[in-house]
Order: sequence, then C-alpha cells, then structure tokens
Amino acid sequence: MINQCLSYDIVINVTEAEYIPPYKIRLWFSDGVEQIVNFGPFLKKSHHPEIKKYLNQDMFKGFSIANGRLDWNDYDLCFSMQDLYEGTV
Repeated sequence: MINQCLSYDIVINVTEAEYIPPYKIRLWFSDGVEQIVNFGPFLKKSHHPEIKKYLNQDMFKGFSIANGRLDWNDYDLCFSMQDLYEGTV
C-alpha cells in the first residue's frame, strides 16, 4: 500500500468496504485507490462513551456505505474523507 494524499480539486467516494478484525477496514475509493484503515488506536484512546461503544466488534463491523461515505448508525460515528483516504484516523 502506498501512502495517498487526497487532492482538494476532485470528489472521491468510498465504493467498497471490507471488515478486517478486530478494528480495521479495507476501503476502495472511486479513483481506484485502496487503503486499509486501522481504527483501533482511535477507538481505544477515546474517552467519549459514544465512541468507546464501537470497541464492541459487533457494533464496529455494523458500518455501511452511505452517499459515498463510511457510516455507522446514521453518522453516529464518522470520519473525514481525507483521513480515510490517507489512512490517518
């Protein structure tokens, strides 16, 4: 995997996502870029109960793609497209 930087002059969407236990997701973007994002450190560092609840793997893997974005429970948990694209949550 090559480190990618999101260009500000194009629109990028998530087209596919695959859960990789325990807290990683492989993402495919509309420009053909593929990225594995590790959400574990972010979830473990958080002190907010609405974020910590996603340490429950069943909740974490309950994501979907909505309008080209990664979504958990109607945007209960969401990340910027740039962070996802660059793999830096």
